[in-house]
Amino acid sequence: MKIPPSELPLQPNGAIYHIGIHPENLADKVILVGDPGRVPKISEMFDSVEYTNSHRELVTHTGYYKNKRLSVLSTGMGTDNIDIVMTELDALVNVNLQKMEAKLDHKSLSLVRIGTCGAIQEDIPVGSYIASKFGFGFDGLLQFYQHNSQDYEELVKHFVDFTGWGERLPYPYCYPANKTLLDTIAFDMVQGITASAPGFFGPQGRAVRAPLAFPFLNEKIEAFNFNNHRITNLEMECSAIYGLGNLLGHKTLTVCLAIANRVTHHFMKDYSKEMEQLITKVLDRI
Repeated sequence: MKIPPSELPLQPNGAIYHIGIHPENLADKVILVGDPGRVPKISEMFDSVEYTNSHRELVTHTGYYKNKRLSVLSTGMGTDNIDIVMTELDALVNVNLQKMEAKLDHKSLSLVRIGTCGAIQEDIPVGSYIASKFGFGFDGLLQFYQHNSQDYEELVKHFVDFTGWGERLPYPYCYPANKTLLDTIAFDMVQGITASAPGFFGPQGRAVRAPLAFPFLNEKIEAFNFNNHRITNLEMECSAIYGLGNLLGHKTLTVCLAIANRVTHHFMKDYSKEMEQLITKVLDRI
């Protein structure tokens, strides 16, 4: 069945619409970062760079690191951007863009997000590396797709009951990291449930001037525990990467540097050294 151009638009040169690249420009192993400025900092560590592209906040560099072909792609912030990036990455490898038809043979990408986050447990200090064993979505994105997270419905229901989750909030969802990527890349990192919020301030319990509808939600998130699984950190992208990755058949992992601790109120103003070390770990292990 042909995919109408209104549903999967392309640029005039045939490149995928938002990311702005062609299938041959994408490696099978992709590092995702939120900040476009982080892309060249990572590709500077490559032995060689074969391709660069920039379209809006989506910057792509592809090259080689220790004989491994890698792409680095910035997503911008938020699960809404992840919806675009994950769908278009999948289309680049699993849709014939000339015929606009899904390919019969499925290709699975390895997608590793490197980002920053806020720890929500007192015993996780700033500067810690946190790997997301599960992505827990507060954002509601996956509810627009036919998805099945049945294996984790008990965890989700326990969370909803424990926190008194507001009925006007999007119903949460939960998906796991790829076990091979988790074991290979994050074996020496803090591991736990990462909650992805649809914003930085109110949705993560930050009150500046606007009052919060659920001012004690973070305390309940911190106290939540289900079968020894606890929520370790808050950020804004992981749940959509895991959810869409599972839905589309790609291997996904998120690793973050904790630059804030929401319980102790500590914050790292300069984390460049720690981020460089995390990037090097991922490049060496992916």
